[in-house]
Amino acid sequence: MNAKITLLPGDGIGPEVVAEGRRVLEAVGQKRGHTFEFAEHLIGGCSIDQHGTALTEEALAACKASDAVLLGAVGAPKYDDPANKVRPEQGILALRKGLGVFANLRPVKVHPALADASPLKPEKLKGVDVLVLRELTGGLYFGYKSREEIDGHVKVVDALEYHDYEIRRIVELAFRLARGRRQKVTSVDKANILDTSRLWRQIAMEVGAANPEVALDHMLVDTAAMQLVANPARFDVLVTENMFGDILTDEAAVLVGSMGMLPSASLGGDGPGLYEPIHGSAPDIAGQGLANPVGTILSVAMLFRHSLKLEAEANAVEAAVNQTIRDGGRTRDLGGALTTRQMADEIIKRMP
Repeated sequence: MNAKITLLPGDGIGPEVVAEGRRVLEAVGQKRGHTFEFAEHLIGGCSIDQHGTALTEEALAACKASDAVLLGAVGAPKYDDPANKVRPEQGILALRKGLGVFANLRPVKVHPALADASPLKPEKLKGVDVLVLRELTGGLYFGYKSREEIDGHVKVVDALEYHDYEIRRIVELAFRLARGRRQKVTSVDKANILDTSRLWRQIAMEVGAANPEVALDHMLVDTAAMQLVANPARFDVLVTENMFGDILTDEAAVLVGSMGMLPSASLGGDGPGLYEPIHGSAPDIAGQGLANPVGTILSVAMLFRHSLKLEAEANAVEAAVNQTIRDGGRTRDLGGALTTRQMADEIIKRMP
């Protein structure tokens, strides 16, 4: 296979982990006879510094013309001031909109060898294998916004907006994915309060009725947050709206012991998928070789699976990660001493 991959290393530790993701892509290509053409562009704070915008039209065009996009992380301390009109995170939102990716897939699976790294008791972690689907193009992040001064006070509005088709397409995807798993979907909403959630629940019920072979239950978001730590093994596929999914997936990262372990894939229609670890830019450890590359490397596995349709290659990468962890490979966040590069070396060495 020949494929075009656009790399967006971003800020902080992003360039370090994306570099290891590229090495894994190249290693798999050498072993399996694939060639990859890489293009690299700026996103986030580094793009603001150089171009005045978090994502240039040129960078977005390159992403659209590729087979898949591998993203590091965005964010820098100097842009944390809420008064800043241009922020690194705007690049992510523009990228998601531009690529038309509406579903963020975040698998959360606890490796038995890392049970001690989690703050939860080992018995709580047994059998935890959750796939969270977060809707990406609607909700508070993209709704109507306004800011005005009234009688000396500031009024700010962020509107929570959803169209029925936005809800239906991600719920239908949740059911399709559940068929290949344990055939259970949990739809998370706040239907006791929000009209958007009542529409979400109504559509989830309609999709559930059309797919009776998959069990469906509904859960309020506050209950879901509690159940994720009290009884995480009860979940199979969990589907929810944009902001709820953003919060719940970061909470779920605690289950595996480190945010550095979790990958994600953002998928849409016929365009390229977007792949990234769920962690942030971690500027406090940037450039020190302390970042955990596993989330990025597992995101590469998802890239093989979903965008390139190379299931054997995806399985090979995941098997190598699992074997490395079983053999005691650990970066600092997991209580070990391996550097970012050394951890990737150990994974590449174990790829079948």
